Amino acid sequence: MFQDITIDKARKMMEDKPFTWIDVRSPSEYQNATIPGSLNIPLFNDDERAEVGTIYTQVDVHAAKERGLEIFSKKLPAFIRAFSEIEGEKAVFCWRGGMRSRTAATVLDLMGIHAYRLQGGYRAYRKWVVDQLENADFHPPAFILGGYTGTGKTYMLRKLQKEGYPVLDLEGMANHRGSIFGDIGLRAYNQKTFDALLVQKLLELGNPPYVLMEAESKRVGKIVLPEFLVRNKEQGVQIIIELPVEERVRNILDDYRPWEYESACLAAFGRIKERIHTPVAKKIEEDLKGGRFESAVRLLLEYYYDPRYDHSLSISEKARVKKIRATHTDEALQQLKALLGLKNFIR
Repeated sequence: MFQDITIDKARKMMEDKPFTWIDVRSPSEYQNATIPGSLNIPLFNDDERAEVGTIYTQVDVHAAKERGLEIFSKKLPAFIRAFSEIEGEKAVFCWRGGMRSRTAATVLDLMGIHAYRLQGGYRAYRKWVVDQLENADFHPPAFILGGYTGTGKTYMLRKLQKEGYPVLDLEGMANHRGSIFGDIGLRAYNQKTFDALLVQKLLELGNPPYVLMEAESKRVGKIVLPEFLVRNKEQGVQIIIELPVEERVRNILDDYRPWEYESACLAAFGRIKERIHTPVAKKIEEDLKGGRFESAVRLLLEYYYDPRYDHSLSISEKARVKKIRATHTDEALQQLKALLGLKNFIR
């Protein structure tokens, strides 16, 4: 017989051995929000789930169970085969630890494959995440990477993160670049996904001597930062990156690749064009349509992003602790590393 497992017990097990979460909900439920790193091996696809749900509401529970069993029985060989290929401990979950995860765990047990069932399902996990954020005790000194658009802040943070520096990549956890063009080529995450990734990262960081973040607003794409993180950023110190405009344009082109997303770029520009002087806005739009992306980006920086950044600095009381001036992004990264290596600065 399968066993139920709690989030806390599962996390304890993960410290000593491989452990895999398997989400047996439909693909759309999985895409909406799940436990980070989990696999999706659904009992029903979206259409099948809708069909069973309709029978449940319009006929009765027994008829819904019969139809569900009929659908699932045809998938059993592939279902068992998929689970048998997963090494180590594993646990299944559905929305609230109900019929779908019970069925999956029971069938696996009958086939000699041990799998736990998450007690309370994804709903219990979501409550655990919310509790973690509400009771978070995370307040290391924060160093906030700022500077004009295109100065490679996200690039540098991700490089540092790979090298083991304590970084909170807020844009990465939101899957959004934090601007009107920020979701181009990306699928922005919702609040549930962001919260789960944030909790995972906070637990990974533990109690670091400091933390590095980008100078984001309270909202990044679809998500809103928790209050404790906003306060931590507000109390932090800024490191301002300064690069030549040519390097900034190159960084933006490398990151956004607008030639692959021309219609999306035009749609995003349409949401801000009225805020730009009409002749300039017309030129930017013509450049975007004509594939002159370097010119379009440079004009957007000069007439939209840079003035907005200057305004935000003028109304901010934060002291600019350090400026890093460089000719290219990797040079700025080396200067940033040197700065972080200064013991007096970290204090």
